[in-house]
Amino acid sequence: MDFIFHNTFQKSLERLNNEEQKQAKITAMDLQLNPASPGHQFHKVERAKDKRFWTVRINRDLRIVVYRDDSRLVLCYVDHHDKAYNWAQKRKYETHPVTGSAQFVEIRERVEEVVKIVEVEEQLSAQKEHAETPAIQGITDAELLAYGIPDEWLVAVKEANEDFILEVAERLPPEAQEAVLKLAVGEIPDLPTPFESNKDPFSHPDAQRSFRIMNDVDELQAALDFPWERWIVFLHPLQRRLVERDFNGPARISGSAGTGKTIVALHRAVFLAKNNPETRILLTTFSGTLANSLSSKLRRLLRSQPRLGEQIEIHSMEDWAKRLFETNFAKSQLATPEMLDSFISESFDKVDGHSFHLPFVKAEWAQIVDAWQLQNWDDYRDFKRLGRKTRISKTHRESLWKIFSKVKAKLAEKNLITPAERFTKLSSHFIDKRSPYDFMVVDEAQDIDVSQLKLLAALSGNRKNSLFLCGDLGQRIFQSPFSWKALGVNIQGRSSTLKINYRTSHQIRTQADMLLDTELSDLDGNTENRRGTVSVFNGSKPEIVALKTEQAEIETVANWLNDKVQQGAKPREIGVFVRSKNEIHRAEYALKQAGIDYHNLDSKVDPTSGKASVSIMHLAKGLEFKIVVVMACDEDIMPSQERIETASDEAELEDIYNTERHLLYVACTRARDYLLVTCVEPGSEFLLDMR
Repeated sequence: MDFIFHNTFQKSLERLNNEEQKQAKITAMDLQLNPASPGHQFHKVERAKDKRFWTVRINRDLRIVVYRDDSRLVLCYVDHHDKAYNWAQKRKYETHPVTGSAQFVEIRERVEEVVKIVEVEEQLSAQKEHAETPAIQGITDAELLAYGIPDEWLVAVKEANEDFILEVAERLPPEAQEAVLKLAVGEIPDLPTPFESNKDPFSHPDAQRSFRIMNDVDELQAALDFPWERWIVFLHPLQRRLVERDFNGPARISGSAGTGKTIVALHRAVFLAKNNPETRILLTTFSGTLANSLSSKLRRLLRSQPRLGEQIEIHSMEDWAKRLFETNFAKSQLATPEMLDSFISESFDKVDGHSFHLPFVKAEWAQIVDAWQLQNWDDYRDFKRLGRKTRISKTHRESLWKIFSKVKAKLAEKNLITPAERFTKLSSHFIDKRSPYDFMVVDEAQDIDVSQLKLLAALSGNRKNSLFLCGDLGQRIFQSPFSWKALGVNIQGRSSTLKINYRTSHQIRTQADMLLDTELSDLDGNTENRRGTVSVFNGSKPEIVALKTEQAEIETVANWLNDKVQQGAKPREIGVFVRSKNEIHRAEYALKQAGIDYHNLDSKVDPTSGKASVSIMHLAKGLEFKIVVVMACDEDIMPSQERIETASDEAELEDIYNTERHLLYVACTRARDYLLVTCVEPGSEFLLDMR
């Protein structure tokens, strides 16, 4: 008998408290070891439409709902007695008549129960007309069935307006849900691959997104302990198409937070390894923290085929450059940010006859001189300052170059190089040499800098499939914009945007989206339109709370987290973020008061360990948690007053405000189910935008 684990069991298990989860896991393992044991106390579900649903007693109140026939036992749902029976009474198993996939289908008694009647008596006629317009039009019943939509849900899908289409979609099997959401935003989903009618419906690719056969207790334990594994293992159709597509040059996958860019990057690396044996693949990202997270996810993804991992190297950009540089050149000593600050300040004081502010000079060095590795006065004089909006006359440039030439002399004297110089030397080295990598996959690509992209371009050589970049302009928090095309990375015609958010609830996503424009563009004219992005599930409305004192904020956060733990949340599912190191103590005090074990994230800490994570917002990139708290969003902290003071003109000030907004957006969208944002009054102006 096949023992099968369904995603609805996984989701319902997460909602139980810790003790209830423990008891449910023990019962689940006992079922797998001996499903026929009379001690399990199987009971038929009274008034169930499908007589193959049974319950198994955990304790006096808790029940597991199972589906049982002659060849399989499926763990379906777990909850308190009445809720468990209610779930089973409203569902049935069926093999879809067109796709041939196994499905659990929610029974629809009446359309009115799903598509709620909108009260429109007091609305204008135009509003009324809009409210009653179906979200999906011009699609036949046969087409809807071909996408895996259950027959009895056809009417509800066709009648649901845009206000209630998400509510309808949530009640459908995953493959049908995805198709409905795509149709609602005007996209045409791919039709499923034809499936032989004589095959097991549980082996259908769509079914395998929801049903997983547990071969042994160890596999069941892993599924019970790592509920987010499903996000790594399964690809949705659009994601799979991008993963497996051939590109004749560099390609970029974009999409707002939670649309699965990192998952696509991981699967792309694995796909390339599978289909190109003996090749070397680089999977790189912005920071060490993210690289650690990618490594953990890759191990889970390759659990059954670990040898593929031998082809894939995972490094942060800086670690990768260090390794590559030391292999091809002698070891070098990097100038630290503190050293550079000191050299620039010292040179600034020695050059007279200019009216520049020191913050502007530091930014000019970082974004122009060092980033582009301008070596002499002629280079600087003729450079087109695309990323810097302040205009500078030739005379002023001469004064600035006097400062920068002194900085360069100081670096040479100390035998130091900058990270940008290291990347640039490597890119020059590999211009006419064979690349050590056949394929490169880059996550969080929106934050790679000029010198890093130069190296990627040199190593890829515009070869087929050699460079695959995943990123989101809305999450750009580090780099000033620059032209990728000018550096040889032209993604025109090879750019795709993911529109379906699988990670973040509708409520969290829509509230976080208020921080950003609906359309973002890069300097090459490539546009990311965020309009039409949808989440596949509902959740709790984010809470935004302003407190009178830091202590009140700490107590509020501690109580809120305690409540979530009492409901079954685990420490590893919690992330607490602040703007800078100056506010870390507020997060630490809150977790200590809540009695939750935590660690501070840095480049060496794996965020998937068993502890809650505390970090600055910059290190939150690419991570995800069931529960997120964003603390210390005070008026003088968010946006950073320190950064604002460095702005030399309105253009730079605007870019600072934009990246600070992006930073808050990044922190908030790490949350899957629950989000709390707090501040000490007066709060950040950004919070007003989110309300």
